[in-house]
Amino acid sequence: MANNTSAEYDAVIKICKSLFTKKTKDYGSAWRILRLPSITDQIFIKAQRIRTIEEKKISLVGDDIQSEYIGIINYCIIAVIQLELPDNSPFELAHKDLEKIFDEKAVETKDLMYAKNHDYGEAWRDMRISSLTDLILMKILRIKQIENNKGETLASEGVKANYQDMLNYSVFALIKLGLK
Repeated sequence: MANNTSAEYDAVIKICKSLFTKKTKDYGSAWRILRLPSITDQIFIKAQRIRTIEEKKISLVGDDIQSEYIGIINYCIIAVIQLELPDNSPFELAHKDLEKIFDEKAVETKDLMYAKNHDYGEAWRDMRISSLTDLILMKILRIKQIENNKGETLASEGVKANYQDMLNYSVFALIKLGLK
């Protein structure tokens, strides 16, 4: 059976956007209060929980691994939105505007995935899900170091690229887990 990465990717993003949209209706854009390091820490909490469940093979809290990957995807999109909004942007963003921005960031990140898939030949399909989790945790540590360096890098990609990579690794994990 041939893989259709584009359709699989879109199906995962559709589920993530649906949850993002529902939470936006419930809470508005309350996440706008979060500074980027706080968003990074939220992603860390979710990735660390996935790793703990992978290692202990049991979850004592209701949310499953798939829910945590969905949360990572949505927080990565939130991070990129926060990163790119002008400082004078309103705290509360219109629901309709947020849906459009969500789509823009998802498409931009999917385009990055296509470029990397071209060069790496969809190597992620042969990776273990636990390796994708570890890569996410490594990216978080990189972002934390960049944040500690006040955004300065000497030879590395910036935080946006790291958020996008984590988003893509999470999509890959959900595809491999068979998210429906």
